Amino acid sequence: MYALSQQYPSKRAFITGAASGLGKAFASELLADGWTIGMADNNVIELQKAVEEMKSLGGNALMYQLDVSDKDQYKTIADQFLRDAGGIDLLFNNAGVGDGGNFEEYSLENYEWMISINQLGVVYGCYYFIPTMKKQQSGHILNTASAAAIGCAPTMGAYNMTKAAVVAISETLYSELMDFNIQVSCIQPTYFKTNISQSARGGNTIQKITQNFIDRSGLEAKEVSQEILHRAGKKELYIILPKSAHKMWLYKRWAPTKFRKIVKEQFMSAMHKALKYSK
Repeated sequence: MYALSQQYPSKRAFITGAASGLGKAFASELLADGWTIGMADNNVIELQKAVEEMKSLGGNALMYQLDVSDKDQYKTIADQFLRDAGGIDLLFNNAGVGDGGNFEEYSLENYEWMISINQLGVVYGCYYFIPTMKKQQSGHILNTASAAAIGCAPTMGAYNMTKAAVVAISETLYSELMDFNIQVSCIQPTYFKTNISQSARGGNTIQKITQNFIDRSGLEAKEVSQEILHRAGKKELYIILPKSAHKMWLYKRWAPTKFRKIVKEQFMSAMHKALKYSK
């Protein structure tokens, strides 16, 4: 049993991006621990499959079609989940898209698309659920950022800035909410096996490079979700994983200028290898 299950005996969680990848893995782990899970995603076909899979295993999964970039729709769904579950204990702002391209070549429309999902989707989730958590005097928010917010590698400007914004939002809320017995965790993983590259708009090359990094990561969503849930149970603000990502986080603070040069060299080298393997 996860420590979170003991800390929140009502066991009510809402997860965005729940149809696949990390979101689905969170749902699976918590359902096995007896939680009621609100599974939200914009891909209704995959979401329905995921919910049916969870129900077949005996889990109490609730389905919500949600575009996290639509603030009005998000409010409707948040209110509906609160009625259905009677409150909320864990909020996973997990939905996100990945993409890349040289800064000035990536269209402004794509920047707006990225911000609306990766950044504002987190804002909306926090905005609509925090009032209930404050009334309860309990709850835990888990925001999915990325190690990209640490590395800020070339050709990933839009993605990097949205994930850095999620870190800033999480740090701000950590301070604001501690007096209300509400915990906040910011998740910052490196690549692991998920389908985030499928939504890429930066072109086939970017999609192939990203998918290659994912395929070669060696990390599965299940093991990533398990570590995150264990560390959230310890009330950690920064959940940075794996160890290589934590080393990167420390290095950036010890030698920030040198770190920038190393990131560029390593990223360009990895990108050339990925291009070679993707042909």
